[in-house]
Amino acid sequence: MKKIIILALVFMTLTGCKTTKEPIYYYGEYNTALYAYFKADQVTIEEQISMLEQVVTDAANQSKTVAPGLHAHLGMLYFETGDTVLGTTHFETEKSLFPESIQYIDFLLLSAKGS
Repeated sequence: MKKIIILALVFMTLTGCKTTKEPIYYYGEYNTALYAYFKADQVTIEEQISMLEQVVTDAANQSKTVAPGLHAHLGMLYFETGDTVLGTTHFETEKSLFPESIQYIDFLLLSAKGS
């Protein structure tokens, strides 16, 4: 009886430690794109935009939310190319997905439109 109780406790302990939850946000190749941004001499802005747009598409296809900051980063890249419409669109998307970023994104919008 003692062995059964010990075995049951071990089993409950091991199953209680399971941590294979699915992530809240979809990152895809976001980390790669972010690294490419800081190593801009190796990847063009257009290639970075393409990588991030693919992450957004993949997330939508899997019904997942993209990682915080992804739309802001994408918006910043569009502003760098001179496309203020798409830049603003992605900044606004970031604000709607992550309301806690509203003040910072508004600051970025003012800075981007002022330059």
